[in-house]
Amino acid sequence: MARNRSAAAATPCGADWFVMLPDRAPAARVAARLAPYACHTLPHASGRPWLVGCWQPERMTTASLGTVRLALAGTHPLTPAGLRTRGKAVRTAADLPALAAGLPGSCHLLASLDGDACGRGTAAGDRRLYRSDAGGVTVAADRARTLAWLTGARPDPARLAARLVPHLPYPLEHASMWPGVTTVPPGHALRLARDGTASAWPWWHPPPSDLPLSQAARLLRQALRGAVAARITPGQTWGADLSGGMDSTSLCFLAAEAGAELVAVTLNWAAAANEDAAYARLAARSLPGLTHLVLPSAALPGHLDGMHERAEPDDTPHVLLRDRAQQAELARRMREHGAQRRLSGHGGDHVVTAPPAYLHRLVRRHPRQGLRHLAAHRARRRWPLLPVLRELADSRPLGRWLAGQASRLAPAGHPGERRCGWSAPLTLPPWATDRAAGLLAGLLRDAAEALTTGTAADGMALPAPPARDRGTHAWVHSARLAGTVASQIARAAAACGLPADTPFCDDTVIAACLRARPEQTGHPGHYKPLLAAAMRGIVPEAVLTRTTKDHCGEEWHAGLAAHRRNLAAWAGASRLAEAGLADPGRLRRALLSPGLLTTGAAVLEHTIGAEAWLRDLEAHPRPAYLKEHTSAGATRPPAAAP
Repeated sequence: MARNRSAAAATPCGADWFVMLPDRAPAARVAARLAPYACHTLPHASGRPWLVGCWQPERMTTASLGTVRLALAGTHPLTPAGLRTRGKAVRTAADLPALAAGLPGSCHLLASLDGDACGRGTAAGDRRLYRSDAGGVTVAADRARTLAWLTGARPDPARLAARLVPHLPYPLEHASMWPGVTTVPPGHALRLARDGTASAWPWWHPPPSDLPLSQAARLLRQALRGAVAARITPGQTWGADLSGGMDSTSLCFLAAEAGAELVAVTLNWAAAANEDAAYARLAARSLPGLTHLVLPSAALPGHLDGMHERAEPDDTPHVLLRDRAQQAELARRMREHGAQRRLSGHGGDHVVTAPPAYLHRLVRRHPRQGLRHLAAHRARRRWPLLPVLRELADSRPLGRWLAGQASRLAPAGHPGERRCGWSAPLTLPPWATDRAAGLLAGLLRDAAEALTTGTAADGMALPAPPARDRGTHAWVHSARLAGTVASQIARAAAACGLPADTPFCDDTVIAACLRARPEQTGHPGHYKPLLAAAMRGIVPEAVLTRTTKDHCGEEWHAGLAAHRRNLAAWAGASRLAEAGLADPGRLRRALLSPGLLTTGAAVLEHTIGAEAWLRDLEAHPRPAYLKEHTSAGATRPPAAAP
């Protein structure tokens, strides 16, 4: 973001990572180990190292006020002077939430407070912190892989087994893949004290969902407008997805309003009835000066193309392998037209509509209205009556629900649908082994016990679920799943040379959405009514009143058909099978089965993602972003007495 300015003057290497160290003498050993790979080292007031890493200077804004050191890493509208002004009231960790309150964008907030190192990511989890003990001292980082490399940790088979399941529930969904590397939960801050202790505490809570749709829509309009404006300097050329859907189209109009020169891409999918391209062209006519690239999917790499190319692995397995080659080609074409960054509408589906779990509370408070909503959901989604009634009658707390899932977990073939429970019923794919089922059941029981006792396995306090009622819990959980994928999209896009931003995952946007009454945003008879009301007068009415949503199912199935023999060969040398988590024979039969192209694809995608992730780790044992550096020009702290 052009308006941010950093105190660091070194020329960056293009990598993006940091490690936060406490103001303790043993931390110097960790800093010395990281120093050959780092562009920058910023000190505590004592002179000992505080932040070590690599970052673009315009993506790190810093300020010093006496013994207080502050840093914002990421996207936001503050200058160093603005950060200094906000930071004048900061004395202790309790003052930090107010410093960034209402700030648009997405960033880490980091602080050195008279020797204590404090930090937090975002409420959605698109920016996270991880902690681990390294060299006798607890340190934190923005990437779990950095800490896994520092400590020599190997992936935990139980957490790998969990990644075979779609829709993981809280608290499994944010767990690190490595033993000894712990995720600071989204919405929580971390304190590394000078005395060697570490603690986490919540800095964010979901707001009350008490506003009528019209009032919440005004908040969302303001939040989205601010989120886009925080990223764009007038005259910059931005790439964008103009899919024809409401989310990406809204961002395109807000970006044009903020003064961006837009290069927008629309994919013309193969299905004859797909309407995305038609709506995208309609929207494009109201965007003067737009460079609009309408590309038939047949002219782009197919799904799963490049599956044998080993990429830099992320912190967790993901399903982005599906269109990785296609997205790289889209990025190349946008860069050819001058795009410097890219806006993505990812997250809109997760945050602007309340999940159906709001029914759990509605039928208790307003039975007649709740039953009407239930009938509408059943008609729209073809829910079976008895299972959904059992979910509505179930009043177990989350811990008991997790324990119940563990007791009946078994390979079942297809993922359960998210309806009105704490999460979707958990099922493993049919090729999962008994060992995988046993390991996952153990994780669920441990999580259930931790929620009951309030203490996690590592001895730290386990944060309570995001909310007590299932509707708010599901909404926040959905936003955090979106945040996880947003971070994966950002890193994959950066690897393609066109960094991506996902404004729908900003904390201010999520908070605005959560203010709406869920029964008004989640009713199945209306498509994204909150976003439609927020964008009225900005986005063409024909887009806001669209009631259809198209997909790229034909391309996905064509990719599976084209690569099924390659995938079957993967099954014969499966790393998941080596870990005892997948039966190679059953997996191979599933990949070659005709049913793969109909009902088995969604279940398979998570297994493909976990298998690819293990192969990527094997090919990149040291994170590629940890590059050897020369010391010339790097920022270093002054010497300090131990």
